[in-house]
Amino acid sequence: MEHTHEMIVCIVNNGFSEAVMDAAKAAGARGGTVINARGTADKEAEKFFNISIQPEKEMVLILVKSEIRDTVLHALYKGAGLGTPAQGIAFAAPVDAVVGLSPEKAEEVS
Repeated sequence: MEHTHEMIVCIVNNGFSEAVMDAAKAAGARGGTVINARGTADKEAEKFFNISIQPEKEMVLILVKSEIRDTVLHALYKGAGLGTPAQGIAFAAPVDAVVGLSPEKAEEVS
């Protein structure tokens, strides 16, 4: 079964969901959903990755067509990845079915 869509999940420090969506939209995504979350990483992880972990997080869910998944993930890495103040991580998972999406470009009626 070929998947036509992917769900990208990007987890960032609190207050950086707008940076995520700016990067994703510039790469072709149409929108997303922000969920408030709390991280549970320990001090060992902070030392290993050499970063400071904030417990308050934002999770951004972005549904994209499969063909732009890698472009969006790369944009998220550059715009909100671990090397940025957002300290984000992102991953994608295939989506089996989608309903409720509007057409990407509405045709004009003359």
